[in-house]
Amino acid sequence: MPKVSEAYRTARRDEIIDAALRCFAEHGYSRTAMSDVIAESGLSAGAIYGHFAGKKELFIASAGKVLEARLGELDERRAGGEPLPPAEVLATLIEGMRRERFTHMIPQLWGEAAIDPEIRAVVQPVLERLRATVRDHAAAWAQANPDRVEGDPAAWAERMAPVMLGIAPGFMVQRTVLEQFDEEGYLAALRELLPH
Repeated sequence: MPKVSEAYRTARRDEIIDAALRCFAEHGYSRTAMSDVIAESGLSAGAIYGHFAGKKELFIASAGKVLEARLGELDERRAGGEPLPPAEVLATLIEGMRRERFTHMIPQLWGEAAIDPEIRAVVQPVLERLRATVRDHAAAWAQANPDRVEGDPAAWAERMAPVMLGIAPGFMVQRTVLEQFDEEGYLAALRELLPH
């Protein structure tokens, strides 16, 4: 039997994650069964379980894929140019999340992480990575604009990162729960609130 290449395995994993994202987006985490993902993907159960141990692992991989896309967008926006101001870092993250069908699942992931130690153990490094990314972007901007921050730019960015990171979940929760949520108004207010 020919050996399966790493590129093939990665492509198959992505295919499974995409199927899981569609299922999670349509049914939510708790109402999605592995049989739904198997049916949506068109693959055998063995093909799915050869890559993921179960629904929890698939859910975490799905969230990780969404995060990687957002970090890539930040890198593209900066690409050799001036550091992004804090407002634009968050606006980029939020605008990217708006395009995802999976956005309404993020608050559920946080809720699951609050009560499930296994999910928390996997979500924590993802969230820490996101916070470090926000901190690094804020520090680069503060370094370039020391007159606009109080104290040492690196210390300012360290203090600001957790607060900045708290703004995106507020957007996602309100967008998911409130019928009359003004997304554009939120982004405009974000730009008023944070340096831009």
